[in-house]
Amino acid sequence: MTQRITRRSALKGLAAASVLPLLPGPIQAAEEALPPVRTITRGPKHHWFGYYDKLEFDPTNRYVLSNEVDFEHRTPTAEDRINVGMVDTQDGDRWIPLGKSDSWGWQQGCMLQWRPGSKSEVVWNDREGDHHVCRVKDVVTGKTRTLPRPIYTLSPDGKSAITADFSRIQRMRPGYGYVGLQDPCHTERAPEDSGVWKMNMDTGEAELIFSLADAAKVPFQGKSLKDKWNYFNHLLISPDSSRFIVLHRWRDSTGDGPDAEPTGRFITRMFTVAMDGSERYILDPSGHTSHFIWRDPEHICAWTKPEGKPAKFYLFRDQTDEIEVVAPEKMPLNGHNTYLPIAGNEWILNDTYPDRKTREQTPYLYHVPTGKRVNLGHFYLPPEYTGEWRCDLHPRSSNDGRTVAIDSPHAGGGRQVHLIDVSEIVG
Repeated sequence: MTQRITRRSALKGLAAASVLPLLPGPIQAAEEALPPVRTITRGPKHHWFGYYDKLEFDPTNRYVLSNEVDFEHRTPTAEDRINVGMVDTQDGDRWIPLGKSDSWGWQQGCMLQWRPGSKSEVVWNDREGDHHVCRVKDVVTGKTRTLPRPIYTLSPDGKSAITADFSRIQRMRPGYGYVGLQDPCHTERAPEDSGVWKMNMDTGEAELIFSLADAAKVPFQGKSLKDKWNYFNHLLISPDSSRFIVLHRWRDSTGDGPDAEPTGRFITRMFTVAMDGSERYILDPSGHTSHFIWRDPEHICAWTKPEGKPAKFYLFRDQTDEIEVVAPEKMPLNGHNTYLPIAGNEWILNDTYPDRKTREQTPYLYHVPTGKRVNLGHFYLPPEYTGEWRCDLHPRSSNDGRTVAIDSPHAGGGRQVHLIDVSEIVG
């Protein structure tokens, strides 16, 4: 079902539940024209895609990937299995099953995505015996092959993947890793044998290219990190497949022995690294790096709080100290930011976390050349969606930039996948 929503009509619906603006500024007119929203998955099961920096749409933009699960509002167990599939948006939004996964979390699913450069291959993570693996399925032939390591992100040329230890991530920050297997380096704070692996997507050949021990050797504000609980999270390869970002994070130890669980808030710094593991560069040493995206092979847009500066989105030039603030008035809050794959990176796609009063989440487009912001809707998030099992919108663009997909429970049937038609906005 597709529906065009205004601020006034939203009072009778759930896609935009409030007439109050989410951001400081002049009161908006009662009629705020918002683009059409269409729900493409349906209950009784719940559907979502997960993170915002993956390819959800096939090259033709007809098929949209999704995870499927029959419960919400708790941490998954090792026995909780999800289905993976795709929606045929040109055949009544028909659900097409592709497989299953025993390696997943609420925030990033099982890393389900289309393989770049392929017209028909889909990849996702799964568990096989005592290790995590990657499934690669050709949706045309139905053939599935298995690679020996899970993937975190794929190179834009489709040739390589890089990954981290999902068991360690789950221990350090539940909801972003996978349950079911123990961190193989659980007694070590900065292990030599855990870190970033690079894997060949054709052969499965893999090598450790950046260890946690190597990262911990680099001091933070003049102090050693070897006694902290170190881990890697949030990896992303540059558009030219030459370098990658990895967030190096750590927590304090309880000091109760080698089996102590990590405690305290995590601190973050951003490394960029060549694809062979060399040329390691701390691009954001602030300790506050959050969401980020490559704009092009030389620039990264990230939410952070540089030393002596306020928390905002900033544009970094890789391997330099060049930095400039991005849209401080129109993009004043942290969100899940990407660039539409059209028109020379003129459009930034972003969202907000739930407003404290209305619990609305707002995806929007920001036009860099003109400074214009266009809201795409205001989606109510029920209060039971919180913490590890919250449902962020995580807006994702189609390959032609004319459609935005979000995950949201605003329609009352649990989390589902919805499409927003932005074609009239981007032209």
